[in-house]
Amino acid sequence: MDNKQNLLRKLPAINIILEQARIKQLESRCPHTLISEAASETVQGIREAILAGDETPDTITDLDTIAAVVAKKVQEKISPNLRKVINATGIVLHTNLGRAVLAGSAVKAINDVAANYSNLELDLNTGERGTRYSHIEKLLCRLTGAEAGMTVNNNAAAVLLVLNTLAKDREVIVSRGQLVEIGGSFRIPDVMSQSGALLVEVGTTNKTHLRDYESAVTEDTALLLKVHTSNYKVIGFTAEVSAGELTGLGRKKGIAVYEDLGSGVLVDFMKYGITHEPTVNESIKAGVDIVTFSGDKLFGGPQAGIIVGKKYIIDKIRQNPLTRALRVDKFTLAAMEATLRLYFEEETAVAEIPTLRMIMMPSEEIRLRAEKLQGLLREKTGDSIETEITAGFSQVGGGALPEENLPTFLVSVRPLSMSVNKLEKRLREMEPPILARIQKDRLLFDPRTLLANDCEVIAINLQRIMETG
Repeated sequence: MDNKQNLLRKLPAINIILEQARIKQLESRCPHTLISEAASETVQGIREAILAGDETPDTITDLDTIAAVVAKKVQEKISPNLRKVINATGIVLHTNLGRAVLAGSAVKAINDVAANYSNLELDLNTGERGTRYSHIEKLLCRLTGAEAGMTVNNNAAAVLLVLNTLAKDREVIVSRGQLVEIGGSFRIPDVMSQSGALLVEVGTTNKTHLRDYESAVTEDTALLLKVHTSNYKVIGFTAEVSAGELTGLGRKKGIAVYEDLGSGVLVDFMKYGITHEPTVNESIKAGVDIVTFSGDKLFGGPQAGIIVGKKYIIDKIRQNPLTRALRVDKFTLAAMEATLRLYFEEETAVAEIPTLRMIMMPSEEIRLRAEKLQGLLREKTGDSIETEITAGFSQVGGGALPEENLPTFLVSVRPLSMSVNKLEKRLREMEPPILARIQKDRLLFDPRTLLANDCEVIAINLQRIMETG
């Protein structure tokens, strides 16, 4: 107890801490109240550690050490909560890291409308009020072959809106094997229930036939729904009904067919040696009446739910009061338009849309990137770490192409003066934070998902960590 009391008596007063040179320097860039708050929190934390009998460095009462802790806490308080990170995990569409990185032209488009007024809902030809959807509708139609198109804030919203507009209080027939759970534990049956539509399951988990749909049709059937199981695969003894077969039944029965693709694709991935993913164009060509997909997955644009299909259906959706609640803002529209324009030439899209570029990156380019990163690490850290280049796999992520392992080259790092877990934690605490993955007591950096200058930043920060311990 005497030792605790001695330590408590050594704790400096808040006003003494605030007079330290290191702390005074902070006053030019952050409010005094925030600095004082950080000092109080630091002293309180040390006091609680002492009373708890904690003999960690947190209980140190040295004034210089406390000032350093306060300065660090102030920096944390003024740093943005949402900020840039470096993705060295090799997961292209990392949901926790914001999924798709935008193309340069999309970023510029956002900056242009953010810093200026825009014609968001103004028809410049007539000078009268226009519709925000007009900025992208013709582009969507040109690229997908659909009659009309629009976008809302995400694909779950798109599904909700379509079902609520076309099938409220009516039946929607869907294969049991397609009742998927999407991101954030949202499930198709739950979204359907919220929309007011009545779910009618047909077939089994692994097999559903056209006759299953046909026998389930009643006078109350509003839609035949096909959901692309983009985040999992059923293999083996399976059967499913194609979009063409379903639209044939829809025409025969006078029922609209709706397909939710999840991850929207406008490029044939098979041309690049990647597993086939159904394209929006294929669905429209098959006669599907309405198609929805995400903007921030394989499409490579901003978060959005894109809806394309027959004009009479899109017109109905626009009249739904929910459309206003789910509408996108000018930033999303600007990024969406810029991304759509890149698809006019497939080569341009693959070269300039980061998602496509990363997924389709040649092995030789990845190898060169790995060698560059390894060289920089050896130059900056010397003998404090061991590095080697190993073969491995990247992932697409975002619930897309779950079976696709993209061959890659990894830079494997083993620190000699600390644990791999500690190094991984220290990298996350850097500015910008650096995310890698741990495997077999090694830290792995995948060059596939690194952007310009990321290699240099990783090397410099790793040097700082190894020097300070």
